[in-house]
Amino acid sequence: MPKHGFMTAKAIGNRQKAKGLQKLRWFCQMCQKQCRDENGFKCHTMSESHQRMLLLVAEDPLKVVDSFSEEFESTFMSQLKRTKNTLRVSANVFYNEYIADKEHLHMNSTKWSTLTEFIKYLGREGKCIVDETPKGWFLQYIDRDPDAIARQKDLDRRNKADKDDETRQREVIDEMMRKDREAAAARGEDVDGPALTEMKREDGEKVEFAVPLRKATAVVSSDAASAFKAQVKAAGSTVATTSSKASSGQKRKKSAMELIKEEEEAKKLAKLQRLEAEVGARANRNDHWLTVGIVVKVMNKKVGGGKYFKAKGVVKEVVDRYGAKIRILDPKATLTLDQDDCETVIPKAGRPVLVVNGQHAGVEATLRSIETDRFSCTVELVNGRNRGQIVSGIPYEDVSKLHVE
Repeated sequence: MPKHGFMTAKAIGNRQKAKGLQKLRWFCQMCQKQCRDENGFKCHTMSESHQRMLLLVAEDPLKVVDSFSEEFESTFMSQLKRTKNTLRVSANVFYNEYIADKEHLHMNSTKWSTLTEFIKYLGREGKCIVDETPKGWFLQYIDRDPDAIARQKDLDRRNKADKDDETRQREVIDEMMRKDREAAAARGEDVDGPALTEMKREDGEKVEFAVPLRKATAVVSSDAASAFKAQVKAAGSTVATTSSKASSGQKRKKSAMELIKEEEEAKKLAKLQRLEAEVGARANRNDHWLTVGIVVKVMNKKVGGGKYFKAKGVVKEVVDRYGAKIRILDPKATLTLDQDDCETVIPKAGRPVLVVNGQHAGVEATLRSIETDRFSCTVELVNGRNRGQIVSGIPYEDVSKLHVE
């Protein structure tokens, strides 16, 4: 009987049947062969090649199972690192993504009989952070790459430096407040104010409050009222003239010591206001900045083997605040990355941007200028309650290009 041609109906039907995942019970892991039905699988098990493979496996079955287990773990962890990185994901959901590959290694050929056993093994070996919830098992990849560890240490060091700065600023403010209290005490002013005590009364004692009542005013005629107003106006003008003359006569030139003292007080006040503004700005900052619609740049060389390094993409969805699904513009792809693997994109002046962190987070703006020497930029807010306001000194990491379709 002649063999079917490549474009015959029979050949096309066979290729369509071979697409996608087939039934696992008709798959032979030793021979790496997928059968389409029970009859085909039976014929394969009776074949000479399958019998030879059985003899080879029978010599050392544990070695074969260990090799399959190592290969399964390696491919599983590689896909987890490449697609999810350090994001916390459902183990069942990710396993379904893993087995979507037609050529994947099946778990029934490994030493783990269930997915739960494999997830517990990853947790015991310290390769993933695993936890059990009412929704099932969840796992999170632990990145032990030297570059990632170095980035984490640098981030921890910066956070510690920021906390030290806040502590120093708080100490400076406390010292200023202490000096002000001492100065007030030296002038004889009441620093702490009146002491508040609890109101106590004996049983049966009534508490009375004296409420002053306004006395009834006598009704006067319009002529008397106008005469009284004229007298008050004349007396007021006389008092104002006298006070102005007295103030002009008392005005004198300040000494150099007084001028220096006023200048020092003005400097202290300005410094205190600046410190309060910095503390307020830090209070408005968040440790996550990814926002839907902004353009970011991939800065992790490990993603895709360096294929997507410095590639720009649009944030389509934010995952657990610290991660996002990013649609890469060139080459076309969709990745799930952590915010530590990305950085903001600063466009040319006049382009639309979005403030992603700080006091004006979430506000759209127009980029006015870029200060490269201070690693900051100046923007004009286009919406929000401060619309039209020009804000300068915004760091590069707090603003990013806004994607326009």
